[in-house]
Amino acid sequence: MTTASPADHGRTDRVADYTERFAAFLDAEVAPLEEELAAADVGTAFNPRLDEAGRMHGAVWEARREVQRRSARAGLYNPHVGAAVGGGGFTRAEMQHVEEFVYRRAGLGLGLAALAWTEGANPAIEHCSERARKEWLEPLMAGEITAAFANTEMAVGTDVLAMETTARRDGDDWILDGSKAWITNAHFADVVQVVAVTDPGAGTRSLSMFLVDATSPGFTRGRDIPTMLNDGLTGELHLDGVRVPADNVVGEVGDGFALAMAWINWRRLCRGGMCAGWGTWLLERALDRAQQRTSGGRPIGELQSVQHMLADMDADVYAARAASLQAQVELDALPGGAFGMPLHPDAPRLTSLVKVINDEAFFRVADRAVQVHGGTGLRLGSPEEKLFRLARNLKIPAGTVEIQRNAIARGLLRRGTGR
Repeated sequence: MTTASPADHGRTDRVADYTERFAAFLDAEVAPLEEELAAADVGTAFNPRLDEAGRMHGAVWEARREVQRRSARAGLYNPHVGAAVGGGGFTRAEMQHVEEFVYRRAGLGLGLAALAWTEGANPAIEHCSERARKEWLEPLMAGEITAAFANTEMAVGTDVLAMETTARRDGDDWILDGSKAWITNAHFADVVQVVAVTDPGAGTRSLSMFLVDATSPGFTRGRDIPTMLNDGLTGELHLDGVRVPADNVVGEVGDGFALAMAWINWRRLCRGGMCAGWGTWLLERALDRAQQRTSGGRPIGELQSVQHMLADMDADVYAARAASLQAQVELDALPGGAFGMPLHPDAPRLTSLVKVINDEAFFRVADRAVQVHGGTGLRLGSPEEKLFRLARNLKIPAGTVEIQRNAIARGLLRRGTGR
């Protein structure tokens, strides 16, 4: 009798089928598009040229969009979306293996666009109305349009309940006013998941989520907000009397906080596979560098100092990957899973563990990868330099590492007191 190892949790037959088809898709569909993009000399998917407004070059954006459309047609774009709305219905443990494979194999290439990221469907939008499903969710899943999640405001970071964007009822519609900032895909989104105050002072029931058509009167895209990622995707959004039909309320009025947390927790949990995939890719590149680069006539991999850096990279990837997989298996076993409404009391701690462990381990991995590559690793646009900046960035979006520690401690204290 054989017993499955913890690393096999979630490595199901459909994961094996998905990764096999994804690898073939990269070769047959993505590689030619990457060649075309390289010939256009407009940058790459993760190091794009920017236009005069500081936004991602249109040709790079369109190459990403083409990958998304082709991926959707190939049945690869939405494994994380619930089966009830037409997605793959993969568990979080299954998605850990899928995301790890995608990030390791695609590296920093166009292939990453083949798995829906923040511009695609997500656990929150699955709660939309039947009419909104036809108008917005199905086109999102088909790769025909893209979305943005508009929660953050310029003066309001982690304190979601302090947001100032409001929505007031007007007959069968809602009128939205306010501004959002630090929004990924602000410049290109066709539909925006806007979180706004509908019942001031009602605590976690004070917020609601709306699907806002980006062509609506009163909806405008603000300035680009350059970040250390330098990808031309982050910016401001403004809503001035934007009229939204009642059918575009996601879930029920008052569900906004829970839905926003479902979206945020989804991004936190994606850290497990993403950091394991990219971390392994960086380690493989570092191993190759250590064996090929010579100093004093010998490969630098023979130097103990380099060996220790490689060992530390391996330890961080291994430990973070194992912790993430264990946490996601536990989340899958909870009533309601990782994104239940209401959320199981054990879920916030487990989700925060995944984020903080990966944020910090991956930063160390990326830092050592740069060091092993030396001057080559410092070159702007190199995978090591890009992922080092991205690793530092990860410690802030979707809740800072400090906020994750607060959530972990609250979970421990609640469990300790039995409440």
